[in-house]
This record gives sequence, structure tokens and C-alpha cells, in this order.
Amino acid sequence: MKLKNINMKNLGLTEESILESKQYKGLFIGRISSQTKNLYKVITEDGEIAAEISGKFHYSVTELSEYPAVGDFVMVDRTDHSQGNGIIHHILTRKSIFARKVAGSKEDIQIVATNIDTIFICMSLNNDFNLRRLERYLSIAWDSGATPVIVLTKSDVCKEIEARLNEVSSIAIGVDVLVTTSTLTEGYQSLMKYLTNGKTVAFIGSSGVGKSTLINCLLGQTILETNGIRNDDKGRHTTTRRELIMLSNLGVVIDTPGMRELGIISADLTKSFSDIDELAYDCRFNDCTHKNEPNCAVQQAIVDGVLSVERLESYWKLKKETKYEGLNSKMIEKEKISDMFSGTGGMKNARKFIKEQNRKKRR
Repeated sequence: MKLKNINMKNLGLTEESILESKQYKGLFIGRISSQTKNLYKVITEDGEIAAEISGKFHYSVTELSEYPAVGDFVMVDRTDHSQGNGIIHHILTRKSIFARKVAGSKEDIQIVATNIDTIFICMSLNNDFNLRRLERYLSIAWDSGATPVIVLTKSDVCKEIEARLNEVSSIAIGVDVLVTTSTLTEGYQSLMKYLTNGKTVAFIGSSGVGKSTLINCLLGQTILETNGIRNDDKGRHTTTRRELIMLSNLGVVIDTPGMRELGIISADLTKSFSDIDELAYDCRFNDCTHKNEPNCAVQQAIVDGVLSVERLESYWKLKKETKYEGLNSKMIEKEKISDMFSGTGGMKNARKFIKEQNRKKRR
């Protein structure tokens, strides 16, 4: 699709970003649409160009998250490719960021997409269905600054739609839940109200849940490569890179590769687990851990069948991950030991305990 004479406001450019851009004389606003190694595709008012970051920019970067990412508004030195590749000099302030911890890394952050208004968390109604994973996605999405919407895909292969919908609704508090299928035109029409000029919607979810297929349906043509369902009822992984795509008079969408791991950098559990937070107000102790304390309203909710044990365990797990955010391995180990001995004086007594154990071994 050849792009030209583009109104950047239709791509989500805000007045705040325009005002910020005025400090960079002689440069132009563009938006990152995709990345391949060190080369970026950037949409400008005159079309799409290839660009790379300047040497000064590269030298100033100290973290992976400081590099341009799909969705970023950037300042480039040209708006067309008649004189070769453009040079990216600055990233304008990001209004929202969906990020995750890099797989296999302790500290590196991967920016999945930026400047998003709505996040479509896609989960298929076949073997991909997983409430605990959905809670993780919701926690990160709420923290990103965008609004999450749950999109249940492949409803045509599910015989228990109502039951699945009830399960999702029980954990997706304050979140819209849509049921879709790409096999019928009316099967994806519920997505349309979230798509409008000036807004950005990111499709996020596991491999093979049908993100690219839904985007193709919205485009009215096959732009993104897709694959069918495997023998184990799971979708095949197709998308290999993040890509921003313009929709005619409907703003932009961002397609993302499926994520096998979704490591937490930061999460908003007050929204994704607001039911537990509300129950906690009635606990006897303000610092109740909802484990062994008397008169715990959260534990009582489990007894009453209002809250599931699995949801509480998921809450504990995610809370633990976010607690260790930004800590190195030694600091994390120290925190874990302190937690273990929290009821008997923390680290001070932990050291005494370890010394005592060592003495016994030497006897």
C-alpha cells in the first residue's frame, strides 16, 4: 500500500506532541511502523521512508527500551526517500507503553508497542483459553496507560461460549469482553466501535489466536500472512515482527507476534484484581496477607465460593513478581530470605539462624 499526503493526526499525533516537536528545528514528525534489525520504517506526512538512528542517538542510549519502538512518534531529518534513508534524532514523549521483560533476561525491557489507546487482548476459545495468563495480560495492560479490551476469538470452534464468557467476566472486572469469529462478517463487527481516526489499537496475545486474521478482516484484504489450526487445536505462529498498519478512516492498528513468555516489568494489580482489594478492606488487619491471619475477608470469600483459590494464588504470584521489579539477583535473594523470616525479625534473625546451622554442621 503506497502512502502519501498523510494527515499525521489521523495516525494519533496529538497537540502535545506537536508542541513538543517545535523544539527540534529542521526536523519532521514521523511514526515508527516497523523495525528490521537496525532499520526502521517511518510514516511521515509525505509517505513511508526507511530510517536509522543517528550516531549521537545511539551513543546516548543506555537501555534497550530507549531505542525507537513500533508506535513511537519520532523526529526525522526528511519526509521522503529521494535522498536515501532518513535519520532519526529524537523520540517524542510516549503517552502509553506496553512492555515486557525480555525472555531469558533478568533486567532488559522489551517495548512491544507505544502510544496505544486500546489494547485488544486476544485469546481463542479453543485450547489457548487460559484465565491465569489473561490475568497477567490484564495487569500489564492496565499499567501501560492504555485501556484493555478482551477479544475472545474463534467462537466458531467453541461449544461452550456462554460458560467461557462467564469465566472471563468473573476476572475481567471493568473490562469490555468481545466474542468474535473471522468466518462471518458479523463475527468481528463488535471491534469497529474502538477503531476511529486518531486512535491506535494494539492486538496482543499468544501465537496463533487469530490476531492477524482479524486485522485482515478489518482491512478487507489479506495483508498479513496467516495460518490455520494445528492438529492439537492451537493456532500456528505466523507474525514475526510488530507492525503498525493504517486503516482507511479508522485510525491505526498494531499487529504483534505471539508471546510465549510475558515477563512482568510493571503491573497494576489494583485494577486487574480490584475484587481482592475490595474484599481486603474488611480484613481485620490492614497488612493482612490473606494466608493465615484470623478474620480474613479474602479467605472467607473463598469459603463462601465468591473467590477461587486459583485467582488468589495468581494474585500472590503476580504481586511477588512486581515486588522484585528492578532488583538484581542478590537483592531478590535478600528479599526472599527476609520474607521467610518476616515473623521473627527479618534479616537479622535470618543471619542468626544461618550461623546457628553452620555451627551445628561443624560439630
